Amino acid sequence: MGVHDVAESGFGAGADDYERGRPSYADDVVAWLVDRLGIHAGKRVVDLAAGTGKLTRLLVPTGAEVIAVEPVDAMRQKLAATAPGAVSLDGTAESLPFDDASVDAVTVAQAFHWFDAPVALAEIGRVLRPGGGLGIVFNERDTSEPWVAELSRLIRWDERERWRVPYTVEVDWGARLAEVGGPFTAAERYDSSFHQQMDPDTLVARVLSTSYLATLAPDLREDLAVKVRELVAPLGDAFDLPYVTIAWATTRT
Repeated sequence: MGVHDVAESGFGAGADDYERGRPSYADDVVAWLVDRLGIHAGKRVVDLAAGTGKLTRLLVPTGAEVIAVEPVDAMRQKLAATAPGAVSLDGTAESLPFDDASVDAVTVAQAFHWFDAPVALAEIGRVLRPGGGLGIVFNERDTSEPWVAELSRLIRWDERERWRVPYTVEVDWGARLAEVGGPFTAAERYDSSFHQQMDPDTLVARVLSTSYLATLAPDLREDLAVKVRELVAPLGDAFDLPYVTIAWATTRT
């Protein structure tokens, strides 16, 4: 089973949980990406592997033409409701539905680890105009908080290793982009954080939206949900889930 098959089955099954449980992005991170990529009215921006539009909806107010590309049908259906100011298209990073040099900026939020990086970067380079920008951003749970570290232990069991997908902030994506190569400048990095308001139900939705958990048998999903609720019971009915956020930006030469 390839990574796109895993993404299709996992995210298709968990689209509702994804929209409910996944975090947004801090204002400063969005502002940095918008500034660094030159996103404004008159520009054409592609939010690639857009999911349910967590980043897409934050780019629409720039006045740019925002096009969300997402291969999973269930995700696109959610995106149409959450980001009505954007156009939604079926497509993948490795085969983009755009002409050469027809896009001013490409953003990828919480998804670049799913791509076949050499193929995707060549394709992104193809559709970007010279001087156009590529921005990558990830939120990852802040495991310096003890209960978050235990949450990660609960949900990152060896099941994840089955897919061999390199993950988010564990990867130096600036170095990875340079290693893969392509028509891009050295990537700049921006570090921030995000605090997501949570309650036990929303946290369970967040956990069960994880691709390799969304397709578990119902009894295993319920067992995991019980363990998550037990973990956060001492925190009460409302609490924050802290994230580390890292963004990268590079320019097509």
